[in-house]
Amino acid sequence: MNDQIHSDGSDHEHGALGDAEYAEFMELAAQEGFDVEDVEGAIDEAGHGPLPVLAVVGRPNVGKSTLVNRIIGRREAVVEDKPGVTRDRVTYEAEWAGRRFKVVDTGGWEQDVLGIDASVAAQAEYAIEAADAVVFVVDSTVGATDTDEAVVKLLRRAGKPVVLCANKVDGQSGEADATALWSLGLGEPHPVSSLHGRGTGDLLDAVLEALPEAPAQRFGTALGGPRRIALIGRPNVGKSSLLNKVANEDRVVVNEMAGTTRDPVDELIQLGGITWKFIDTAGIRRRVHLQEGADYYASLRTAAAVEKAEVAVVLIDASESISVQDQRIITMAVEAGRALVVAYNKWDTLDEERRYYLEREIETELAQIAWAPRVNVSALTGRHMEKLVPAIETAIEGWETRIPTGRLNAFLGEIVASHPHPVRGGKQPRILFGTQAGTKPPRFVLFSSGFLEHGYRRFVERRLREEFGFEGTPIHISVRVREKRGRKK
Repeated sequence: MNDQIHSDGSDHEHGALGDAEYAEFMELAAQEGFDVEDVEGAIDEAGHGPLPVLAVVGRPNVGKSTLVNRIIGRREAVVEDKPGVTRDRVTYEAEWAGRRFKVVDTGGWEQDVLGIDASVAAQAEYAIEAADAVVFVVDSTVGATDTDEAVVKLLRRAGKPVVLCANKVDGQSGEADATALWSLGLGEPHPVSSLHGRGTGDLLDAVLEALPEAPAQRFGTALGGPRRIALIGRPNVGKSSLLNKVANEDRVVVNEMAGTTRDPVDELIQLGGITWKFIDTAGIRRRVHLQEGADYYASLRTAAAVEKAEVAVVLIDASESISVQDQRIITMAVEAGRALVVAYNKWDTLDEERRYYLEREIETELAQIAWAPRVNVSALTGRHMEKLVPAIETAIEGWETRIPTGRLNAFLGEIVASHPHPVRGGKQPRILFGTQAGTKPPRFVLFSSGFLEHGYRRFVERRLREEFGFEGTPIHISVRVREKRGRKK
């Protein structure tokens, strides 16, 4: 896609800021005593597009989670000396040599009727599909197994860049075991001890060569093609029925038995003179690690569908109490940074008492997404289906909204004057200035004289929504604290 041009005629080298706005902003930062490089880094960090994704794949118990902990620099991935401990697909942010990327730790390989090779293949296939590059971990003390060979075939088919990690090389004596892995045909094996950190620096250098740079943020313009809408929710809440009703024909299988849909189904549908791409996904059951076989991989593919979508339409069965699972699904969409619409299905079956209690549940259980447009629909009868598209359009508009820096800082000045941060430890931290460095979802960087408490950040977010709308979109706020004052010019 061609670079887009701002209204001031400059291309966007500075996140969302045009050249004139950027120069004015950096002058303000210098006056307040901020280091120029720190400010540029904060804008760049918030203003990039999606971070590139690195998937770590391999057989059970080859040390994937230990390697992930080494890459991210802290112990977060669960490590235990037995295979199959990692069940959920888990994503972490990592940084190496000044570049940030996401790491996906994979697991959840279950023995099923087709044997472990099929399970490994299904898990690796998902991870590879979602990633920009892959680290393939092999236990050098065991050597290449038949299962490893099966994954190699998948990697070749996918055509993604692969970095081969020969793990458990704890000293010079293990180097020979590592060289034997040239036989896999994936290029140079990088000898690593993820447990002790040996060789991980060279491995990460190779990873950075394989990963693309984080793309520039594209403001206010779709990536091309129809808008992508993911229909997500628990099994049997009516996602497939809704898609069929929207399409005015039976596009996908509907069955009273929960879990009929396994793979996400993409459908191009004409609504209101606009073509949309609806993605019907498999229902997400309880916690992923309690699932087996096909259900487990259906959940992973659903998560991938959300990652690829612009808007997540979460379906909730209005006839039942809002469950923890409904809340987890909403959280997944919010954490993925997607525009959000909540559709309460089976509305036609509700009596007055159930409607009263549902409203109370929404107030208490879903207060954190009070900003999301809501539609009460019936996928069976078609009731209020015409309200779905306007709700989606509202959410997209909020998702793409950007506030000019001058207007934002005038607003922040009003907040600081009328509602200053509470005094803590004899000091009163203050928001000095800020900018919106990204959209899709809106991302703000605030520069302050001290640490801003979580409650105050929530207050700022609430006021941003009251002032500028941002309906249907999560908002990300990061804060940079001024280290030292003494550089005022």
